[in-house]
Amino acid sequence: MIGMIRAGLLAFVVLTVVYLVVSIYSRSMRREKLEKAWDSDPAREGAAKDERDAYIRSGMEAYRHSLRRKLIILVYILPMAVVLATVYAINYQ
Repeated sequence: MIGMIRAGLLAFVVLTVVYLVVSIYSRSMRREKLEKAWDSDPAREGAAKDERDAYIRSGMEAYRHSLRRKLIILVYILPMAVVLATVYAINYQ
């Protein structure tokens, strides 16, 4: 029983690290996309740095409420569901 608890805690720690890495990566990719969109628009050629920062800030705020950010939580759910399904299939079939 203690072994299962240790394995569960270890899995939780590993999944938390994976979640943080994926979350940071996704956030940085979204920020980079916003920066490239701003820089590639010729209409914004002479715009002030404050306008660019406001554009990126509003885009990141929209990302914060997006479905993609919420789907990253599946990093926790999917592996645990697979493990539980495997344990169930082995023990009760």
